[in-house]
Amino acid sequence: MTGAVKRAFKFRFYPTDAQAAQLTRTFGCVRLVYNLALQTRTEAWTQRQERVNYNATSALLTEWKKTDDLAFLNEVSSVPLQQALRHLQVAFTNFWAKRAKYPTFKSRKRSRRSAEYTASAFRWRDGTLTLAKMTEPLDIVWSRTLPQGCTPSTVTVSQDAAGRWFVSLLCDDVIVQTAACGAVGIDAGIDSLLTLSTGEKITNPRHERTDRKRLARAQRDLARKQKDSANRAKARIKVARVHARIADRRRDHLHKLTTRLVRENQAIVIEDLTVRNMITNHRLARAISDAAWRQLRTMLEYKAAWHGRDLIVVDRWFPSTRLCSTCGALAQRMPLEVRSWTCRCEAVHDRDVNAARNILTAGLAVTACGDDARPQRESSRTGQSSVKQEDPRATKGIPVLQGGEDVKYEWLPASQPPQRSAS
Repeated sequence: MTGAVKRAFKFRFYPTDAQAAQLTRTFGCVRLVYNLALQTRTEAWTQRQERVNYNATSALLTEWKKTDDLAFLNEVSSVPLQQALRHLQVAFTNFWAKRAKYPTFKSRKRSRRSAEYTASAFRWRDGTLTLAKMTEPLDIVWSRTLPQGCTPSTVTVSQDAAGRWFVSLLCDDVIVQTAACGAVGIDAGIDSLLTLSTGEKITNPRHERTDRKRLARAQRDLARKQKDSANRAKARIKVARVHARIADRRRDHLHKLTTRLVRENQAIVIEDLTVRNMITNHRLARAISDAAWRQLRTMLEYKAAWHGRDLIVVDRWFPSTRLCSTCGALAQRMPLEVRSWTCRCEAVHDRDVNAARNILTAGLAVTACGDDARPQRESSRTGQSSVKQEDPRATKGIPVLQGGEDVKYEWLPASQPPQRSAS
């Protein structure tokens, strides 16, 4: 089977001095037009309760170009300016639909430097790309081949904080959907980036920790430089390069990992993690951010759609760690320092592998019988998971945590309150 998708291919390129100057000027004009249009639409709504649409801002852009103060907008291609207005329209559409917050102004220092060109603003001929207002094609490093017969519909040029130039080509691509069998449950962690229900543990590369000394040294050098000096600008570039190195290596590892998981499994079950809330724990915030769980999930989502796979998300409150994957009994508590434990059914569990197996079971229950993968109130009081309701042994007692490195649970009658052992 095959599936047609829109796919972006990103390459690095090295502009000439004239091209770099033209693109820098374009970035500034795009930012200015976006901010002017946002200001106009904000004032129209706050003062007159009037909604200004894209057509109105496009007409305003024509008037702005005729003024003496904004006549320099004619020096760059008009297509990126129009695209900036379209992006603002999308932002307002998402805001009125309550899918996003109110649009904010673009900053010269913090916002992404980019410009989008549609087919009328560039020439694609024999594998060379020439943008509007330029006489020479871009010197692109073709690190991989484009799909056969590819003609880009949209070209996005950007520059990152480290000063590197990139061009992204949006093309029509055909994904060959190969057959796959089986399903896998995934438990995300810090010591092991991912633990699979098969028992495999994928090591966390910890890219940020690897370059932490280099980053700290570059940041100290930046802090010593005089503000607004040329040396400070050079030191800032060095800091940005270290950050870019960390991000590139992390992204490359996640791409390879997610591609492998999608190709090998028909169904992938993950846990709905609230990373934004988890990073409020200052002891783990740096490690959680370095693991990039949100980026991992995003890659799994669009790659699963490409290859025709099923991505199942289990409820965040599902007690995957405390639930015995053998008998379905629910442990009362499971501190983070507990890495292995023994259930009353004499099953010895690795904390992460057990969680991954429970996540897989819950995900399959969701697809098979519409279970919500979350213990209901009655089953929670009896220590029974909603995906293990067929096992009556789970209601025989309450687990009590005992001392020792490998934790073993003592099962007491349900009517007797548990007490922490002194050993």
